[in-house]
Amino acid sequence: MISRIKGTNDIIEDSKIWKWLEEKLKNVALNFGFVETRTPIFEATELFNRSVGNETDIVQKEMYTFEDKGGRSITLRPEGTAPVMRAFIENNLSSKGLPQKLFYCGPMFRYERPQAGRLRQFHQFGVELIGSALPIADAMTILLAIEMLKAIGLDKFKLKINSTGDEKCRPNYVETLKAYYKPFLNDLCDDCKVRYDRNVLRLLDCKKDAKYAENAPKITGYLCDDCKAHFDKLKKYLDEMEIEYEVDPSIVRGLDYYTRTVFEFKYPNLGAQDAIGGGGRYDNLIEELGGSKVPSIGFAFGIERLILALETEKRLPEIEGLDIYVISIDEDQKIEALKIASALSKYFKVDVDVMGRNVKGQFSHASKENTRYTVVIGEEEIKMGLFTLKNMKTGEQWKVKLSEIIKIVSGSGEADTSDA
Repeated sequence: MISRIKGTNDIIEDSKIWKWLEEKLKNVALNFGFVETRTPIFEATELFNRSVGNETDIVQKEMYTFEDKGGRSITLRPEGTAPVMRAFIENNLSSKGLPQKLFYCGPMFRYERPQAGRLRQFHQFGVELIGSALPIADAMTILLAIEMLKAIGLDKFKLKINSTGDEKCRPNYVETLKAYYKPFLNDLCDDCKVRYDRNVLRLLDCKKDAKYAENAPKITGYLCDDCKAHFDKLKKYLDEMEIEYEVDPSIVRGLDYYTRTVFEFKYPNLGAQDAIGGGGRYDNLIEELGGSKVPSIGFAFGIERLILALETEKRLPEIEGLDIYVISIDEDQKIEALKIASALSKYFKVDVDVMGRNVKGQFSHASKENTRYTVVIGEEEIKMGLFTLKNMKTGEQWKVKLSEIIKIVSGSGEADTSDA
């Protein structure tokens, strides 16, 4: 037997849950004026080297990169923002006016140790608000994320925010942070020893060396006047909207393109792997990828993490089954049942037997599929044009015309049994 690749999952029984979740998130995004965008799952490797950063763990250790038959270096996308920004530039979306409000949903790929809610092929739902440098855009983006979490029934999350400064004030902080960590360098984990030179900010969110981060200098004390004013304004907006948050200097995110605002949503009930999503501002990314300078902000949720949180809280919805199962009494009515199912399928979720089950077996299967109503078809029903409609929840049944089936099942009418 050929098995699936380690770090991947087959989504079969849970596919209805996934669809429900994605539709909930999508509807909130649409209601906020965002539109869907779909980018390829593989891109030129240079896109991620330039955007995510050569010195990040993602580029150094986690990307699925290969050479195609044309000799080009190709990478399965490890995150969604860079491809959307590439599409923004390539399709000249700025000519359509700003802001551009886009959302996406799909698989991402990183080669890392599989854990609960973290796979090598994982899925994200993300949004990008492109074009505004104002802190009101940050507040709106965070509000959108919160509305999404509420829409799927999660309310025990914690919002953590921080500012990572910009190209003016961050270099001074980086040097200060290096000076602080230098005496501990030999005691750091192997990854942090490498990060010390490549991306010292990442030392702040290392779980192995968390004890050193506790007393590290806080970036909020090194922000320039503009970055401080931006962050203060964001906090003011969140306070006015009565959104609870915690300023956490260890929130730096793992990608090089972030500037100023960064944030994460934590779900403590998930244990050590408690991050369910996050994002931040990336004011220089589009320019670094060859476009003009267009400030932007966005976030992404991990679909697998959201489902884990819902399972932990026992908040997974009960997915509706079939609306109607059309039951044929014997072989002679099979095609007629199929015709009726076809007619009803324009309005409802419908099924018929294709396994040769007897009547009892068909009723049993209809019950297993959590069917609301059955329609029974026999020789007499076909002659009279009246069919037996049964409510599978209450056991109530009627002899009705086809047109009445539509009214009753849709809830817009009651059975007329005058012809029965």
